[in-house]
Amino acid sequence: MSVMERFQSLQGLLVAGAAVLGFGVGLLLAPGAAAAAGGLVLPALLIMLVGVFSQLSSGRLGAIRDARGLLAASLVLNFALTPALAWALGAGLLGDQPDLRIGLLLLLVTPCTDWYLVFTAAARGHTGIGAALLPLNLGLQLVLLPVYVLLLGGQAAMVDARTLAEAVLLVLLVPLAVAFVLRRTGAAERYAPAIGTATPLLLCLAVAAMFAAHARTVTAHGAEILMLLPALLAFFLVLPVLAVLAARLLRLPADRRVTLIMVTTARNSPIALGLAVTAFPDRPLIALALVVGPLLELPVLALLTQLVRAAPPRRTPPG
Repeated sequence: MSVMERFQSLQGLLVAGAAVLGFGVGLLLAPGAAAAAGGLVLPALLIMLVGVFSQLSSGRLGAIRDARGLLAASLVLNFALTPALAWALGAGLLGDQPDLRIGLLLLLVTPCTDWYLVFTAAARGHTGIGAALLPLNLGLQLVLLPVYVLLLGGQAAMVDARTLAEAVLLVLLVPLAVAFVLRRTGAAERYAPAIGTATPLLLCLAVAAMFAAHARTVTAHGAEILMLLPALLAFFLVLPVLAVLAARLLRLPADRRVTLIMVTTARNSPIALGLAVTAFPDRPLIALALVVGPLLELPVLALLTQLVRAAPPRRTPPG
C-alpha cells in the first residue's frame, strides 16, 4: 500500500482528529485570533484540490467502453436518484434548518473523486473502471452542482446564480487549470508521492482551521449539527442497497458490483467544502455540515468493504 493509500484509508480518523484539535484551539483563542484562523481554510482547500486534480487522467476513460451497464447505473444513481434523495432527506428531516439542508445537499450531490478507489481496491472491485469514472464524475458535478443548489436548494440557498458561478470558477476551474499545467510540464508525475502525502494533510489543515474559527458556533449549535446524523445514516443505508439492486438487475460481475457500490456511496466533501466556504462565507453551519459527513461516511465505506468484498480470482490448478 502506497503512502497516499495509507493516508486515505485513515482519512476518517485524521479528519476527526483535526476537527477535535481545531475545536479545542478555537475555544482557547481570542475571538479575533480564532477568526483569523479561518483565513487558512480556502487556501488549504485550493492547494489540496490542485493536488487531487493533478492525479486525474482522462486517458483512463477508455476502460468504461466495455462497462456501459455499470456506467449507466452510476450516472442514474449519482446524478438523478441521489439529488432527489438529498432533497427529500433535507426537506423531511431538516425542514427548519436551511443551512444544514444546503450543507447536506452540497455533500450528497457530489460523487467522490479520490478516496473511494482505496476502498474499491480493498474490496477487490474493478479499480480500472473506477478510475475511468473519475474524470466523468468530476466534469458532470462541475456542470450540475450550481443547478442542484439553485433548483433543489430553493429559498434555503439564498444565493444568486452569479455568486455561485464565481464560487465554482474559483474552487473548481482554477485548481483544474493549475493541475493541467502541472500535468503538461511533467511536474505532477515527478512530484506524485509528495502530492499524494500533502493532499490529505491539507484537508486536515482546512478542517482544523475551520473548527478553530467557528468553535463557538459549534458549541452554540451543537444540537442542530447532530440533527444531520439521521439524514446521513439514511443516505448511507439507502444508496448501497440501491446500488446492489441495480447491480443484480444488470447481472454485473462481482468486481463491477463492488465498483458500482463504492462509486455511488462515496461523496466528494473536499470540493463541496471549498464551494461552501466560497459561496456561503457568512453561513458557517453549511461548511460544518460538510465536515460531519466524512466522519460517518468513511467508517461506512470501511464496513462496506468487508460486506461486499468480491471473492478472489480462482487459481487454475497445476497440470
